[in-house]
Amino acid sequence: MPNIVSGPAPKLYQRACEVLEADIGSGVIEVGSRLTETGVAERFGISRAPARQSLMELERKGLIRKSSSRGYDVLAVTHPSNAVSIAKSAPSDDPKIHFLPSWELIYSEIEMEIVSRTTFASWRINEAILAKHYGVSRTVARDVVARLQQRGIVQKDDSARWFAPALTMQHIDELYELRWVLEPLALEKAVPNLPEGFLARLRTNIEAAIRHETPSTGAALDRFEQELHVELLGYCGNSSLMRAISLPQSLLIAHHFLYPRTTDLFETEPFLPEHLEVLSHIQNGNIAEAKQAMTSHLQISRQRAMMRIQAVTHSMTPDELPYLEVLELL
Repeated sequence: MPNIVSGPAPKLYQRACEVLEADIGSGVIEVGSRLTETGVAERFGISRAPARQSLMELERKGLIRKSSSRGYDVLAVTHPSNAVSIAKSAPSDDPKIHFLPSWELIYSEIEMEIVSRTTFASWRINEAILAKHYGVSRTVARDVVARLQQRGIVQKDDSARWFAPALTMQHIDELYELRWVLEPLALEKAVPNLPEGFLARLRTNIEAAIRHETPSTGAALDRFEQELHVELLGYCGNSSLMRAISLPQSLLIAHHFLYPRTTDLFETEPFLPEHLEVLSHIQNGNIAEAKQAMTSHLQISRQRAMMRIQAVTHSMTPDELPYLEVLELL
């Protein structure tokens, strides 16, 4: 039985090194300046280990050298043309902000690691070990978990400990029930705000897939879901409603994992004509019918989601991750 293999933790020290190298090459960090592990760690929100690695890499490149007292001294750039090209690739509007916050650099990987495993069990998340595993500060790990909570992926138990609930039938029923109550309302509010050509683009994509003119890969199916349930609904103009919708839409994140692994579950992907029906009603001005078609689509999708989960759990087993502790197997 194949495993879910976890990729290596993102090398944050390389990102820090790239930005520092650009700053040195462009003169933002002047010759003679001193860099320290603590200063680099604080600037990029990483722990001292990757900060130390980034400084060692800069030293290897001849951009800094070990100070006789503490830290590293910045040297003159010996290859200015290379340094200038690096500097141009980095944002320059604020010398202190050159790339996404550290939590965003690692969030997508952690999200998928956790969501993919909720198809097998419920999991407790250890924030301290998560920080150590990715070589980031506790603050960064806390930001990741906070975002996971906003996305409806993790919750707190009665002891105020973080856990990711398994995608059991009951949990899926609850999430889908929220979706078929909230999403038709968002659809009705979104229709007047849709840009010209938007519906035609979505319809063209769906019809091409139905005619098998484009392959129904996992990535394609995931994109169709995003177009209808996220992109279209995002025009509703009600931010509070969209925040409420984002909680049960944690299922869409699970689909991102499930679709590539269950492409052969159905001879023809059944949600494609359902999406097309919703779009057709909108284009014909039949909003009440579009809302009903959306509700019916979500009610039918509930059982299919469970079928996908069962197919995956019967064919794969999750690798262990140090920051996750299994609570209850499905």
